[in-house]
Amino acid sequence: MNVRRSAAVLAATVVIGAAAPAVAASPSPSPSLPSGLYGSGDPTYDGVWRQSFALIALHRVHAEPAAAAVDWLAGQQCANGAFPAYRAQPAKACDAKLMVDTNSTAAATQALSAVGGHGGAVTKAVNWLKSVQNKDGGWGYTPGGASDANSTSVVIGALATQDVPVPQVRTGGKSPYDALLKLSLPCADGGAFAYQPDKKGKLRANADATAAAVVAARGTGPLTARAGTPSESTCADAPDLTPAKAAANGASFLAAAVAKDGYLKSALPGAENQPDYGNTADAVVALAVQGGPEAARVPLTWLERNSAKWARQNGPAAYAQLILAAEATGTDPSDFGGTDLVKQLTATGPAPVTASHDDDSGSSVWWVVGAGLAAGAGIGFLLSGRNKRKRP
Repeated sequence: MNVRRSAAVLAATVVIGAAAPAVAASPSPSPSLPSGLYGSGDPTYDGVWRQSFALIALHRVHAEPAAAAVDWLAGQQCANGAFPAYRAQPAKACDAKLMVDTNSTAAATQALSAVGGHGGAVTKAVNWLKSVQNKDGGWGYTPGGASDANSTSVVIGALATQDVPVPQVRTGGKSPYDALLKLSLPCADGGAFAYQPDKKGKLRANADATAAAVVAARGTGPLTARAGTPSESTCADAPDLTPAKAAANGASFLAAAVAKDGYLKSALPGAENQPDYGNTADAVVALAVQGGPEAARVPLTWLERNSAKWARQNGPAAYAQLILAAEATGTDPSDFGGTDLVKQLTATGPAPVTASHDDDSGSSVWWVVGAGLAAGAGIGFLLSGRNKRKRP
């Protein structure tokens, strides 16, 4: 994870790379928080992000979320189309003091696109994202900030959901892919992506940025990322570097990074050997998108065996990341190492209206129906179900 300077951006870095700040999940949101919000932790830095990923994950498993959850997210949008990390007073108009950001806006764009019925809000969000595109073709976390791989990637994911031709989204003649390719390292440095150039302009490999960039370079994002036909995942330098080649190089880096232990390690100071569960889940998605399910088997198996405690501690965005990792690999999220990820996710917020999953890859059919709906009829229904999020 890339440590950023301001408190808000630091929190966003954790969300993007590791799903959410370490907060304990609870069966229902705290009474002091909006009833439609997933999670019981302080939403100041990740409210829109975790809500968006919860809705994206539910969509991926064919669940219809509670109207309150969708309304909460839609109500966070400002009149200009942008979203902040959290808007405590949605009835009050956004002002210059409220920090809006590209990551929250792009995530919310994908979530509202998934649930449907919010075409106007989605269009406004996409238009705002286009309006703050940097001259190098990319995006920073905040409008006008230096482009970084993670922010550029999550925006590409949002554009992809609207069938917007990403190469044609240009400022100063540069497209989002131009910005990403500038952050791609040569094979001598592993073929990874850097988050941003450092103060001296040097690029340094960043696993979190690489996982995000591989998915974006393949023209997809959290809402649509799935394993396809296995593609080349070996690193090869080329004078005419394309997004597809850069994705292959990045996947090669990730495969090497997880080969020994099965997981990516935390980049936080003093935690060199500590697993980074969120980034590992993101790497599963990236490896599957590039190389097929088998390419992601090692880190996926490690997550199935080791991620349950981490997800409980980190709440809805963590469960969402694991659901996305399962979905991208054709794995049943209702039995992810013995954990029903969808049941755990829905327990952190308002129960979905209905949920059923007909997995085209052959996974079992499952459904989730709120227990309250069953109680009135005296019928008991099983809660069963099937990422990732994609650093605060």
